[in-house]
Amino acid sequence: MHRLFVALRPPAEIRDPLVDTMEGVVGARWQGDDQLHLTLRFVGEVDAAQTNDLVSALQAVRAAPFTLRLRGVGTFERKGRTNALWAKVEESEPLTILHRRVERACRAAGLAPETRRFVPHVTIARVNASTGPIGGWLAQHGRLTLPDWHVSRFHLYESRLDAGGAHYEPLLEFAL
Repeated sequence: MHRLFVALRPPAEIRDPLVDTMEGVVGARWQGDDQLHLTLRFVGEVDAAQTNDLVSALQAVRAAPFTLRLRGVGTFERKGRTNALWAKVEESEPLTILHRRVERACRAAGLAPETRRFVPHVTIARVNASTGPIGGWLAQHGRLTLPDWHVSRFHLYESRLDAGGAHYEPLLEFAL
């Protein structure tokens, strides 16, 4: 079984300033540089046959290269508690088109439809009830503005979980 997701990998000129924000919240589990990505579709656990079907479907995805912008930060909550800090990716029509085409490819490969709303972001940290206050970090980075990010490819990643957290390995790259 493989635990997979489809994502965009930011270039170094985007990742470096994101890494620079990773301080000031006691107990936050900051993402490593190798973990920074924008998830287009979480796939989950699939066997080798379904992985092959997914790869074939993703190879057929066509979209024009485009530009993204990261502006500001935010949080996700689960059951009333913040569980993630992230950099906001401005929504854009080309990103929405790519997201929809990746979703269509996932369905063509036999995956169940994604039920969560697509919120374009790059996760910076995981937090939990024992994490210190986040208000100062949100205020300090609320006006985060990074250079434009030219997107010309997307990736299929495998996520491996162990005691140290998640490790992401890029499996394949798909050009736009």
